Amino acid sequence: MSEPAAYTEADILLIQRIIPHRYPFLLIDKVRDIVPFKGAVGIKNVTFNEPHFQGHFPAEPVMPGVTIVEAMAQTSAVVVGISLNVIDKPLLTYFMAIDGCKFRRKVVPGDVLELHVTVKRGGGKIWKFAGQARVDGQLAAEAEFTAMMDLKG
Repeated sequence: MSEPAAYTEADILLIQRIIPHRYPFLLIDKVRDIVPFKGAVGIKNVTFNEPHFQGHFPAEPVMPGVTIVEAMAQTSAVVVGISLNVIDKPLLTYFMAIDGCKFRRKVVPGDVLELHVTVKRGGGKIWKFAGQARVDGQLAAEAEFTAMMDLKG
């Protein structure tokens, strides 16, 4: 295993060099406070222009819970990419389990979603994380999730 990449923050350009997600499913704008093999904080600026708001719900737009969990997972995949120094390599991430998922507050256009993820187990192909999504310091969602990291090529 190589040394972790020397980044403590990832802008959208670096994120796209680490994870394969693109519009309309790239759900993070920035990742900060990256500590390899430990965790980070993802940032998602929630806007009304996102495609899911057309149907969820037109009269009262609410960010779907599954996309909040996916944003936590994408933040975690950036942590893995930095930890394993696989920038510009084809890293795919597959959910294996989502446990203890709870939604505590609506996330709506105009919110800045902070995705706090902590590595519980990692280093190989299987990683486990704890995540909390917060808006203005309030807990919006939480979950533990396990993922398999697959480096193609």
